[in-house]
Amino acid sequence: MCGRLNVISDPLCDWVSGQLGIKFHSETNRDLRPTQRVATLASDGMALNQVDASWGIKPDWAKRLLINAQAETVREKPTFAQAFAHHRVVVPCSGWYEWQQANGAKQKYLFQRRDGQPLLMAGLVYPQLDGDHALVTLTTKPIASCSPYHHRMPLLVEPQALDFWFGAAPHELDALLSSPDIPLSITSC
Repeated sequence: MCGRLNVISDPLCDWVSGQLGIKFHSETNRDLRPTQRVATLASDGMALNQVDASWGIKPDWAKRLLINAQAETVREKPTFAQAFAHHRVVVPCSGWYEWQQANGAKQKYLFQRRDGQPLLMAGLVYPQLDGDHALVTLTTKPIASCSPYHHRMPLLVEPQALDFWFGAAPHELDALLSSPDIPLSITSC
């Protein structure tokens, strides 16, 4: 679920910089994959800051790289609880991809906002000992337009909810742990 992102730097960087008041830079990557670098936005309590992170974590107990966490249980799971309390981020992107089996082959679909605005996906960053960061994105139950394609979707945060996303205590965030019903454009690739 949500293992590929679409990042088109123009107009994404201009929108984030202008709308959110931060100098934001991200390289175009139409097929951004786990382990690759992702530009995220974090808050230091005063302002938004860009934090670049490698997508995925590998806890000692895990057999594979973890790239997503379920929003509904992120507060309780030991792997995610501390990061959810202290290291919430959003990932500005142009869209994400899902695949579906059709006639014995996989069909790829691109999900984007219908109005062309960027999406802000919820995530958690994990500071590393070497000063780098690792990223896990959050997923939730799909909105109606996404449910025919996958049983999960990225947790999306609307720009007007960013202050609450960054500033609220974990137990106050229940209202944001399901994606808003944003009109999406879904295109087969």
